[in-house]
Amino acid sequence: MADRLEEYRRKRDAARTPEPVPEETPERKRAARRKPRFVIQQHHARSLHWDLRLEHDGVLASWAVPRGLPRDPGRNHLAVHTEDHPMEYLTFHGEIPAGEYGGGRMTVHDTGTYRLEKWRDDEVIVVLDGRRTKGRYVLFATGGRGRDWMVRRTDPAPEGWTPMPELVRPMHSTPGKGLPKDEAAWGYELRWDGVRAMAYVSGGRLRLLDSSDEDVSGAYPWLRAMAEELAPVEAVLDGVLVRIDPGGRVKAPTKRDGQFLAVDLLWLEGVSSLDVPYAQRRELLDGLALTGPHWQTPPWFPGVGADALRTAREQGLPGVVAKRLDSPYEPGRRSRHWLSLDPS
Repeated sequence: MADRLEEYRRKRDAARTPEPVPEETPERKRAARRKPRFVIQQHHARSLHWDLRLEHDGVLASWAVPRGLPRDPGRNHLAVHTEDHPMEYLTFHGEIPAGEYGGGRMTVHDTGTYRLEKWRDDEVIVVLDGRRTKGRYVLFATGGRGRDWMVRRTDPAPEGWTPMPELVRPMHSTPGKGLPKDEAAWGYELRWDGVRAMAYVSGGRLRLLDSSDEDVSGAYPWLRAMAEELAPVEAVLDGVLVRIDPGGRVKAPTKRDGQFLAVDLLWLEGVSSLDVPYAQRRELLDGLALTGPHWQTPPWFPGVGADALRTAREQGLPGVVAKRLDSPYEPGRRSRHWLSLDPS
């Protein structure tokens, strides 16, 4: 009988990696009536990806999926067929040392069982039933080398799921003259001079568009890590790109340095939040805990505009944006629901 784990062992040194490295492929017979198991691992290796592993014939058949499994039908994601892994990998997590094959941090993203519908050398159809992942998926070979595969969801998306929008144009404020009379009905944000940008985060990858809908992802490479840090969360964020020098002065961002200040959340995990009131959008945004070397969520001041204006003056900022707490997000519009206020 062929050793299914020969390639796996050849690529690993049991003395240098915490991964399970069995001496030989154990003969295992799956218990009668027990469904086969699967695991999805998030792998922060040379590039972030997810590994899908399906229990089959005593080993874990494995695919590396750079963008993760698609959550809605109609999309094919790349799935690179890799070597079979030992069954012990169902629960493996840890840090594979740098310099070793697959070096990087690996965590268990999801685990569960699956129902097998088809298993051929060039096509596998399964129905996954995990804690976070449920659905019918087909994996199919696309090239002659054996490694080139794609994965596609073939049943409907989860109830309430909407695809990430391709484009959401930024909402704009109108000039205001002093604090609103109903001050308590508004939330207040510090106003930043910088580059307005919409961040589309999916599968650990970032697409960044400026206010003219131009893709500027390559202009700010320091922000790519934000998408990896958020993974597997998918979101559309409204924000401003700035650079804050050691003296606290705000300048234009550069290709080498800057900050993304996230001020609004427009879509999260398959659900649009455009019609959600501003106060609730800010709660959802704060819940993402966006804190990193080049990204953060700046504070906001619900109902206390005077405090926000005083903070803007103290920090030498150009002013404050007042946003009605009950206002929706109006893409591409200059709305009276948002007011731009000078600090003086």
